[in-house]
Amino acid sequence: MQYRDLGDSGIRVSEICLGSWLTYGVGVDDSAGRACLDAAFDVGIDFIDTANVYGRGAAEEFLGRALAGRKRDSYVLATKVFFPMSDRNKGLSRAQIAKQIDASLTRLQTDYVDLYQCHRYDPDTPLEETMEALSDVVRSGKARAIGFSEWAPEQIEAALALCPPNVKFVSSQPQYSLLYRRPEAKVIPVSMGHGIGQIVWSPLAMGVLSGKYLPGTPPPDGSRATSEDQHFMERYLAEDVLEAVQQLRPLAGEAGCSMAQLAIAWLLAQPGMTSVIVGASRPEQVRDNAAASGLDIDPALLNKAAAILEGVRLS
Repeated sequence: MQYRDLGDSGIRVSEICLGSWLTYGVGVDDSAGRACLDAAFDVGIDFIDTANVYGRGAAEEFLGRALAGRKRDSYVLATKVFFPMSDRNKGLSRAQIAKQIDASLTRLQTDYVDLYQCHRYDPDTPLEETMEALSDVVRSGKARAIGFSEWAPEQIEAALALCPPNVKFVSSQPQYSLLYRRPEAKVIPVSMGHGIGQIVWSPLAMGVLSGKYLPGTPPPDGSRATSEDQHFMERYLAEDVLEAVQQLRPLAGEAGCSMAQLAIAWLLAQPGMTSVIVGASRPEQVRDNAAASGLDIDPALLNKAAAILEGVRLS
């Protein structure tokens, strides 16, 4: 496992981050979740990402139980705030940030998180109020650093203009993959100019880049495409997309890795990258994804992979 700086925070994290959306505390039982967490630590993953809204607190509660026996300085823990926890508890107001960080820390059974992230931008709260509240969280010792997810370039720049006196963002968490490359246009360049690292979510385009979904064939039983989450990935299941993805299979063979590892290695080779978030319901998935870290793949081969998907990528 290789490690990188989290923006200019001074925090080092593993290139692979274990995520918990739609899995721990929700769709995966505790024993399977603990097995995945153990596998992550075994292969050197020390970065764990969650959010208060995942399972309305259930993911954080699981991690609080599962991490309780580990030394707090042996892992880097990130969570998020914004989405509704109830009809009245949502957004990025001063009151909500103060309330939600305390609730997250209680569920996580820790005194602090390493990274506290705005899950989205809140148009209903003045940005000055949000940044002041986040700065208070850091200065109180309840978080070491702050970040954001899926903010527009102009929102990022407006927040940076308020720092100092406020604490500066050190991380961005965008959707980014070989099939979704929108952050390349503005978000990543803006971030790189201000010491903000990228923590990528959906690196496998909801699993499509793993190659398990075949054109002209029903999705495998038990896969995300057969679950209630299927609507999240409809755009990735078009026949032309699936046909193009299968053209990556010989490239992965040439590189001596799985298709998922190839897709993750491509991301890690891009400018501004800090870590790639992977989800897993089985330990073997953790191990397979983690093996993408440190792969020595010819850049020409990675460029060829991107070229194959150029005509079908969604952004």
